[in-house]
Amino acid sequence: MKKGFALLLIAALPVFFSQCGVNKQISQAKTLGDCRYTIASADSIYLAGTDVRQFRNLEDLNPARFPRLAAGLLTRNVPLDARINLEITNPTNRLAGINQLEYRVLLAGQEVFNGFLNQRIEVQPGGGKTRVPVRLNTNAYQLLTDPKTRDAFGDLVQNLSGSPSSKPSKLTIRIKPTLDLLGGQINYPGYITIDQDVTNKILMGN
Repeated sequence: MKKGFALLLIAALPVFFSQCGVNKQISQAKTLGDCRYTIASADSIYLAGTDVRQFRNLEDLNPARFPRLAAGLLTRNVPLDARINLEITNPTNRLAGINQLEYRVLLAGQEVFNGFLNQRIEVQPGGGKTRVPVRLNTNAYQLLTDPKTRDAFGDLVQNLSGSPSSKPSKLTIRIKPTLDLLGGQINYPGYITIDQDVTNKILMGN
């Protein structure tokens, strides 16, 4: 009887520890929802292969000055590449962490970027902070030509370039932690939404 119970206990141990690991991951992911998020800076920003710092004024977005931008407009393919550094602060007394997350970035209510980050993110409790670099890539043709986004995108380009005369740009970042458990995935219920008015000083890390 005792031997049978011992064998049953040994067989149950992997399930027990697996469930403990699942609960731990879920708890850490939920704590991310209680964290504070800010856009700390942006760097490595290129529009149609040109360093965005050259676009100090809206008139600089003149295709005549930048042949690659002109070619992109003709082919309706204007690559925009950037990296946003997201700062996460954990005010709770619990560890926040995740191995994967989905993200979406909106400008003037229009989705500009989306992607998937596959790396361990961990934020220590008691005010711990960490910075997460998020790589952004998109075709900016629609942003440049659509009246709904053209002005907002122009302001964003000026902020990204460090222009002192630019207006703040309102960005919305939505992130959703994803748990990869036992070969399957569990999504965080809903998105964590960050709304922030960003200026050239913030984006330049000042």
